[in-house]
Amino acid sequence: MSAANQLTPAQRDDLRTIAAMIVPASDEYKVPGADDPAVQADMLATLGRDTASMLQALDHLARLAGKPLASLDAARRDAVAQEFRANGGAAAATLVRVVLQCYYRDDRVLRSLGLELRAPFPKGYVLPEGDWSLLDPVKQRAGGLRR
Repeated sequence: MSAANQLTPAQRDDLRTIAAMIVPASDEYKVPGADDPAVQADMLATLGRDTASMLQALDHLARLAGKPLASLDAARRDAVAQEFRANGGAAAATLVRVVLQCYYRDDRVLRSLGLELRAPFPKGYVLPEGDWSLLDPVKQRAGGLRR
């Protein structure tokens, strides 16, 4: 069963609403919000192993809201989102991660960032040379995690 079939219509509405709060549309950068139908379809199509955590997060969000999140006024929605962020635990973190990963896979968003529309492998991306001395403290602790 696909994630789209596992989420109720109310859960899909809440996901769309919270996604828009996480990443709103921007006219300035000409990018959609995370509530865009294409981004939402990608989320539902690729949930896979995150489905249970997403259901848990959406249930928690619904309990906090007391009714559909979209039906709340903006101030109450923000308060619910802050409470969800503070006390949602791993499930809330999963919801945010899924929203962001699907949003930043969207071609329109990649174009707005000036990125080529392709997978990073096998060509890779060139990164600017950085300050390698920042890794000195890590090198000094060498092997600490392997003991």
